[in-house]
Amino acid sequence: MIEKNLIEIYESSFRNHWDKMALSDYGGKKQYTYAELARRIALWHLMFKEMGLEPGDKVALMGKDNADWCVVFMSILTYGTVLVPILPDFSPIDTQTIVEHSDSKAIFIADNFWAKLEPEKFGLLQYVIGLNSGKVLWEKSGDGRIADAVLRKEDIFSAAYPQGFKVEDVRYHHTSNSDMVLLNYTSGTTGFSKGVMLTGNNLAGNIVFAQTKKILLPGEDILCFLPLAHAYSCTFNLFLAMAQGAHLHLLGRIPAPSVLLKAFADVKPRLILSVPLVLERIYRDIIAPKLNKPVVKTLMKIPFVKRLILSKIRKALDKGLGDNFREVIIGGAAMNDEVARFLKKIGFHFTIGYGMTECAPLISYVPWREWRIGSCGRPLDGYMEARIDYTGYEGQESGEIQVRGENVCLGYFKKPELIDELFTSDGWMHTGDLGTMDKDGFIYIKGRSKAMLLSANGQNIFPETIESKLNMCPLVLESLVISDHKRLVALVVPNEDAIKKQGLTPEAGWAEIEAFRDVLNEQLGSYEKVVRFERQEEPFVKTPKQSIKRFLYTRKED
Repeated sequence: MIEKNLIEIYESSFRNHWDKMALSDYGGKKQYTYAELARRIALWHLMFKEMGLEPGDKVALMGKDNADWCVVFMSILTYGTVLVPILPDFSPIDTQTIVEHSDSKAIFIADNFWAKLEPEKFGLLQYVIGLNSGKVLWEKSGDGRIADAVLRKEDIFSAAYPQGFKVEDVRYHHTSNSDMVLLNYTSGTTGFSKGVMLTGNNLAGNIVFAQTKKILLPGEDILCFLPLAHAYSCTFNLFLAMAQGAHLHLLGRIPAPSVLLKAFADVKPRLILSVPLVLERIYRDIIAPKLNKPVVKTLMKIPFVKRLILSKIRKALDKGLGDNFREVIIGGAAMNDEVARFLKKIGFHFTIGYGMTECAPLISYVPWREWRIGSCGRPLDGYMEARIDYTGYEGQESGEIQVRGENVCLGYFKKPELIDELFTSDGWMHTGDLGTMDKDGFIYIKGRSKAMLLSANGQNIFPETIESKLNMCPLVLESLVISDHKRLVALVVPNEDAIKKQGLTPEAGWAEIEAFRDVLNEQLGSYEKVVRFERQEEPFVKTPKQSIKRFLYTRKED
């Protein structure tokens, strides 16, 4: 058990960093110091009391990422209530299911999202508060008592703190680290969303580990462009920043390349949390075309010129990301091996970690200097352990990665029957990921067990690896490798914009893509060869985390 109580971490942080900037909407007007954040939290706590909420009650939160979203998030957490974050990309039906299944008594929701829901279908829900307006949008009793209290909240606040709100007034409910504080619904690719029960200890394990590694320091800037309702971004953009007294800037819009580059230049973050796609696209669309020019290829054969070219690329890449970062941490998905090798070769300060919602989320990580190509770091020393179980994979290179430690969740809410599926008889958690581990403890992920395909002669095929190579074709937007009568077929979505930029017709563009199959197969083993490409006109259906829902495209085998 982690010695530091999760809530006490924030109580101390807000007091110690009182005058520092805490939250800012990038390009917006909302900016809060830690003092202002603490005051707003105290105000919402008074409203929670008016609502009759008690520690342990569930409160949902759904809306676009912004400073006020973070204020409400921290308010729910520090009151002792259980937070139920809902990704804004969830459909109205999924949202209603989560609110109902979680037993939420209140929900903070973006006003426009609420318009799509039907309050009469919620059983335990008592109050709906507009995340944008701060007003009560609906209360079950219909008497308007809470709506009136919210309108008078400043008067109520003044009565509670007649001498003004001071640093010593920051006092929160110290929920035990062994209790659930976060109920996070996964957005998996199998079509079944589960509520992961995360404790204060799970979150404290992540935060304390990051603090010991000095991943982020007080007063430093960090730019959030990944969805905060997802565990990876929530823990290391929000939880860590607030625990360290850092300044969190919320992008609050779609992270298009031009938007991101300007934001990086303005904020100059010291830590960057990203998914592989960002760097993969920079490499594929900007770096690789330059390196493939005949004159550059010739110059790269001259050692000292090669060093100059690679150094220039590294400096340009650093500048594009604000030229102030200590490290870029990649998570959420596997990174293309070609891209990772190139970035390692030029000395780019990046590392790849491994985690999942069930571990709040971190399982493994090492600083950029220690990171090894193809790996996702080592299990968190003193916090997490990992092993490879070859049961059912005898004779194969890879087995299932299983973990245990401080960050492992309690299980799935209202799903006790899944405990045996989640944990082994000796207490290790099934990750569902297949991989290997070297003698130094570095983990190498090969793919998801549920996504794995079998060749005709029984060899394991990891479609994600093939897709990663295929997606390096500039004319490919995305792809999905499936098995069709034990033969590999790639469903491919053409990149229409890239095709137009090259002056090609859609037909000519597809011909270029099909020609790439020979290039792809040269990089694959004999049992991994793709027999054909099939054109996919529409992008694949995805989870809110933007993972393809593979089950929708599975074909019946012989």
